[in-house]
Amino acid sequence: MARALNTLLAAALVAAAHTAAAAVSIPGAVTADGVAPIPEATARDTRPYLEFRRASFLGWDATGRTALVKTRFGNTDQLHTVAGPGAARTQLSFEAEPVPFASQAPGGGPLVIQKDVGGNEFYQLYRLDNGALELLTDGKSRNWFGSWSRDGRLLGYASSRRNGADMDLYVLDPRTPGSDRMVAQVSGGGWNISDFSADGRTALAINRISINHAVVAEIDLDKGGLRVLTPKKGVASYGDAHYAADGQIWVLSNRDSDFVRLGKLDPRNGAFRPVSREPRWDVTDYVVSADDSMVAYAINEAGVSRLRIGDGTGGAVRTVEGLPDGVLDWSFGRLLQLSATGQIGLSMSSARVPGDVYSVDPKTLAVKRWTWSEAGGLDLERNREPELVEVTSFDGEKVSGFLYRPDPARFPGKRPLIMDIHGGPEGQSRPGFLGADNYLVNELGVALFLPNVRGSSGYGARFLDLDNGPWKREDSVKDVGAFIDALAGDQRLDAARFAVYGFSYGGYMCYASAVHYSDRLRSASCAVAISDFVTFLENTQAYRRDLRRVEYGDERDPAQRARLAEISPLRNVGKIRIPLMVAAGGNDPRVPASEAEQIVKALRGQGGEAWHVLAHNEGHGFNKRENRDYIFWAGIEFWKKTLLD
Repeated sequence: MARALNTLLAAALVAAAHTAAAAVSIPGAVTADGVAPIPEATARDTRPYLEFRRASFLGWDATGRTALVKTRFGNTDQLHTVAGPGAARTQLSFEAEPVPFASQAPGGGPLVIQKDVGGNEFYQLYRLDNGALELLTDGKSRNWFGSWSRDGRLLGYASSRRNGADMDLYVLDPRTPGSDRMVAQVSGGGWNISDFSADGRTALAINRISINHAVVAEIDLDKGGLRVLTPKKGVASYGDAHYAADGQIWVLSNRDSDFVRLGKLDPRNGAFRPVSREPRWDVTDYVVSADDSMVAYAINEAGVSRLRIGDGTGGAVRTVEGLPDGVLDWSFGRLLQLSATGQIGLSMSSARVPGDVYSVDPKTLAVKRWTWSEAGGLDLERNREPELVEVTSFDGEKVSGFLYRPDPARFPGKRPLIMDIHGGPEGQSRPGFLGADNYLVNELGVALFLPNVRGSSGYGARFLDLDNGPWKREDSVKDVGAFIDALAGDQRLDAARFAVYGFSYGGYMCYASAVHYSDRLRSASCAVAISDFVTFLENTQAYRRDLRRVEYGDERDPAQRARLAEISPLRNVGKIRIPLMVAAGGNDPRVPASEAEQIVKALRGQGGEAWHVLAHNEGHGFNKRENRDYIFWAGIEFWKKTLLD
């Protein structure tokens, strides 16, 4: 009997050791508290879905025949050049940290990159020369690339170096480190330089006060001084201002319109004349030829990017047909750029395109694909295209989102669903590439729903303003309830197995959904998320605070502070009765890691379950490969336990 017990005990110990050996190691910079061990099988099965890469277009070289792109072949995104459609990618930067943006001076001058350390968003500008970086800014403050002068001699940018809050405007010659000088001292964190005049004597600057309020100003670079060009009366957005050949200013604006249009601003009186003619949908990006005879612009048509080419006056508009039905990829700078040979460069992603670089001939509308980003050997044709779902919310407002259903032939019957709420809050869920989340749909049979609640961009200024301020904030949470109601009635979805995910502001929506709909959700995974609006506004970086107060409310006002506290998930944690997974970055300047720590502590204090992952070397997002993979695996195990039984 004793021998048999000893044999059983030995077998159990061997099995336990085997199980422990089969668990994925936690990355050195990650603390995982309350997280279940990650089986090697999970890492193995998901690996192909994590091997995708995307290529983002950053600009052209002086000849117009070579594209500058960013893509990842190792742990982080780095700079590469591509010498033609289908040519090999040649790596230029070799940094441990990701390089999110770079731009070469006109005429083949210096190549300047913008990057931070550990996701802290205190970006510095560097000159890149033969793989080596030379620091151009102060190494401490937050700096943001603006624009090149036409001759490539000067670079305009914004910096918080004076007091950490206001983004003053500077110029420098990247060939001469230490040549930087302030050209305008401003108030506010939304300023940057957008263009230089042809003679280099003036520059345009934009101050983004909120998503629907911005001003355009002109700086006298010789004498100093800043003159606002847009009307002082009324509120309108202005963006991407550039000098036109006729002395006016190209700009994107919703002046006198619910939607953003491309047009010209008269610098003498601030009058705006629209050039684009679409009755609805925002114009998101544009590029014009030097003589204004050709203009290319993209519209956001229910989430899909459509590229149109016109003659510079709004006439003879043609739509480019050869691009994927997807989304122009955002890459810190201008998304459309014209080469010296007259080709338009851009990058796009879609359900079946991870993110690739294309060129368009504005004369013939011919499209050429420059890169074919790898996808871990997976057949991208298996990826599901989304359905547009439209719902009437509690007050009659129409809201919509994109539903990705698993293949019914492989996954018959009612399927579980995860609602993935975008951040911003002025963001928008659009039909781009799902990335690793394709594993949920293709291999686990989970439906994904990406909602656009009120306050999302892309549906006009009126819709964008519907959630502003503390008294309207929870109306967007009620939209989530309307989506749950509608999707619960779908005969191909299992209403007993719904969950929610959110990132950034979507993380707040994730917590708030857990507060309001715990009886209808199985679990919630909330990343880099606001748990208490008061503590968030008090602790976010100073250069962001005014912009966020416009959106959420002002915690310094007693009435608004009380309301912000009232609607904060942390103050309502007693209503959360489902498990949470909470992920945060230790260097996050936007939503400090303390926002995650305090709600985890509160939920556990009442006996609730919380998985807590903290990546100490990340900021507002997870950009290092080992961290991103681990957090994805932890999420898979969380969904398996809480949603998939």
